[in-house]
Amino acid sequence: MKPILEPILLGQDKSILCFNYEAAHFETPWHFHPQHELTYIEESVGTKLIGDYVGPYEAGELVLLRSNLPHCWKNNAQTYQKSKSIVIQWNRGVFPKVPELELIFSLLRKADKGLLFNKEQTKELLPLIQILPTLKSHELYVQLLQLLSKLAQCQFQSLSELSFRDDIPTIHGTRMLQVHEFVQQHFQRKVYLKEVADLVKMSEQSFSRFFKKMMGRSFFTFLNEYRVNMAVRMLLDSDKSVSQVGYDCGYESLPFFYKQFNKYLGCTPLNHQKKYKK
Repeated sequence: MKPILEPILLGQDKSILCFNYEAAHFETPWHFHPQHELTYIEESVGTKLIGDYVGPYEAGELVLLRSNLPHCWKNNAQTYQKSKSIVIQWNRGVFPKVPELELIFSLLRKADKGLLFNKEQTKELLPLIQILPTLKSHELYVQLLQLLSKLAQCQFQSLSELSFRDDIPTIHGTRMLQVHEFVQQHFQRKVYLKEVADLVKMSEQSFSRFFKKMMGRSFFTFLNEYRVNMAVRMLLDSDKSVSQVGYDCGYESLPFFYKQFNKYLGCTPLNHQKKYKK
């Protein structure tokens, strides 16, 4: 089992890390680290898990995460796109706390829930983002500072309901990692609370309390959100019928599938498919 805390090698010689990621999948599990992070998705679609938030992601998204906020991106297995992103990570305290930078520090405080920036405004900043992996030393520092100052003036939406400002105890992180991986592998079938509780070596009652404390809602609410999100991608990326998508996402009752879909997206699966495929 991989540890939930991701070590990032930043220290005396370097306080900012910026790189292009390209692989078949986003392989990093649900994790956190003491650095702030800015991620731009260049290619692929799938599900993002930010704090207690679960929802879709697509190319063109720019997300800012404060330190210690658990997160991961899981690309849709049905697509054959590569997973590509630009990732910037930097140590807390890299910028001096001076009045002139208050807008940036205000932005970082709000990022303890994860911030998704307006896509149209992100497009305008794309040249600034794309050049970052090519820069080093003071040029990288200055460019990141310039980018953050512009982002502080952009529109955004918060993702997680809960804020995460402190380190998660390692055992909690490991349990949540196991639960996330279980949901990813088994959302297509009926899931029992006991088997998930047994997986993390807890009683059903203790696991229910633990999960609600960590994610702000019950396990089955989270599972339904995950299933609906996967259904959205299947409806857009495949030629399956609505009923087949419902069954493939673990719903044994189509009326319940329709009810859950409408609960989270405010429309029927068929209407959503027609709207976005058009």
